[in-house]
Amino acid sequence: DDAPGRIAVGPDAALELHGAGLPASEQRLLPVVATQLAAALEHRRLVETAREAETIAASDRVRGALLSALSHDLRRPLAAAATAVGGLRAAGDALSPADQRELLDTAEESLGSLGTLLTDLLDVSRLQADALTIASTPLDPADALLPALEELGLAPDDVVLSLEHGSAQVLADPILLQRAAVNVLANALRYAPPGTPVRIATSAFEGRVEIRVVDHGPGIPPERRDDVFRPFQRLGDTDNSTGLGLGLALSRGFAEAMRGTLEPEDTPGGGLTMVLSLPAEPDPADVAAVTETAERATEETAEQMAERATERTEKETPVRTTKETPQQTTERREP
Repeated sequence: DDAPGRIAVGPDAALELHGAGLPASEQRLLPVVATQLAAALEHRRLVETAREAETIAASDRVRGALLSALSHDLRRPLAAAATAVGGLRAAGDALSPADQRELLDTAEESLGSLGTLLTDLLDVSRLQADALTIASTPLDPADALLPALEELGLAPDDVVLSLEHGSAQVLADPILLQRAAVNVLANALRYAPPGTPVRIATSAFEGRVEIRVVDHGPGIPPERRDDVFRPFQRLGDTDNSTGLGLGLALSRGFAEAMRGTLEPEDTPGGGLTMVLSLPAEPDPADVAAVTETAERATEETAEQMAERATERTEKETPVRTTKETPQQTTERREP
């Protein structure tokens, strides 16, 4: 039974009443209030339970995707390398030099792919743990974009380059910026229609440098755009047979670690545009102007403080007067 001034609100809470008693007409409303409070508490509990269940489900999905990647994507290059090395071991000198080189190239390529996959996995874990090492430095965006093209086996003529950032430099980690560019470019090239080159455009404004990678492929529906940045997904940055689905997830993580952003936009006429925005190195003239303004303000502040201190001292210093007696006045007049 409820004690006087206490009404049960569900199994784990109670409504306590303090102060003057309520009229009988208002007391009849208390059970209604208690019922509404109990319903609100139960709703909050259900929301928290659903949130916890979603977190567990998301963790299970990531775990399942990771296990799938480990069993498929990592096993394939390892198996190819093992087969090539096994062929060399079994055939030995019976193979021609050309066949030996081909098997060695296969093993080297497979082990390189395996190393890339493992590096991506480690970087995902570092990003999630906020433990990725960043070494930002001023650099020309082209110094990261051109090596990215080379890494993908592309020449500058294979894409449309529109470098319009002028003399602006970006504050970024050169290695991470190149890796982000490789991932975004690889995604654009994969989905660009044959005969339609990918466009890379740079610009600089308001203290930022933007790198736009523009394709005219099928694009991504607005409701699915967040999905491409989730680790281990198969939409947008990989096909259904290769890779771990980490490319765009890593690229966004790298961008954010360098105080930047990576966002998708519609390409006019169809397709997807990835916009990588990073902080620009401040212009020396702007830095000098800001420094001069700050120094001038500091000097003015110091002068104002000195003036206020002087005024305060004058106000606080008492004026002392001495009243002379007639005898003292006479004594000073007489030699």
